[in-house]
Amino acid sequence: MAQPVWLVKLIELGFPQRFLLARLTRIRGIGKILEKWLFDGDDIMYLPRDRVVAVGKDVDQTRQMFLPSQVVHYFIDKANYHWIMNFCICRESSHCKDYPQNLGCLFLGKAALGINPRLGCLVTREQAHEHVRKCRQAGLFHLIGRNKLDTVWLGVGPGDQLLTICNCCPCCCLWRFIPQIEPGIAGKVTRMPGVTVSVTDDCLGCATCSSGACFVDNIRQVGGHAVIGDRCLGCGNCVETCPNGAIKLEIKDDSYIEKSVERLDKLVKVD
Repeated sequence: MAQPVWLVKLIELGFPQRFLLARLTRIRGIGKILEKWLFDGDDIMYLPRDRVVAVGKDVDQTRQMFLPSQVVHYFIDKANYHWIMNFCICRESSHCKDYPQNLGCLFLGKAALGINPRLGCLVTREQAHEHVRKCRQAGLFHLIGRNKLDTVWLGVGPGDQLLTICNCCPCCCLWRFIPQIEPGIAGKVTRMPGVTVSVTDDCLGCATCSSGACFVDNIRQVGGHAVIGDRCLGCGNCVETCPNGAIKLEIKDDSYIEKSVERLDKLVKVD
């Protein structure tokens, strides 16, 4: 049964407490219950912004087959049902002033038919393609995968018939709580296959990248030089944030699109 709007509004009011929820997952017993209820079966990946990607060497931006967003467009083409939320619950709850609050998630699959119609609407494939392009133009990042939290707060299911495509900003994203959450749950959110992010010798130690640029607070300054930790999700926000061009994101595996699609195809049926 679709969630009533009043309950969604109540969830929004509690959104700022998501970091407390994340810490609760580290408590034995409570954590197991929360994982089963909210994260069971999850597999979600961050997609880097197209414009920060280098495939092997400099990428030709006209070769669309190499760009991470093609994973999103593949599933839009494959899906029979496309549902756009008329708001982003993360940005609206956080009263975001830097990114549009009205550019919400895109949900694909039959389970989306159960979403409360006051929260969004079914759209055509063409409208879905245009929506995600507009999100990228606004500076948002795509997350794509099976996300049980969405089936819970939207009151829909089954989970294997709902593919989530989030359009996230670096300031309000739900998954900013990854540093606080139980490691096993955090491991359900990953980077794309083959993505590497590294700091070059051009780094001047200005600390811009370690001052809020990273979704998961994964960059530290060591000896006057930025160091990226092993929790990196490969979003590439630090690449664009660095004023000296000292961080690079590379994908040297030419089959990374196919591998991403194959992995997601096994999780959710959208056609």
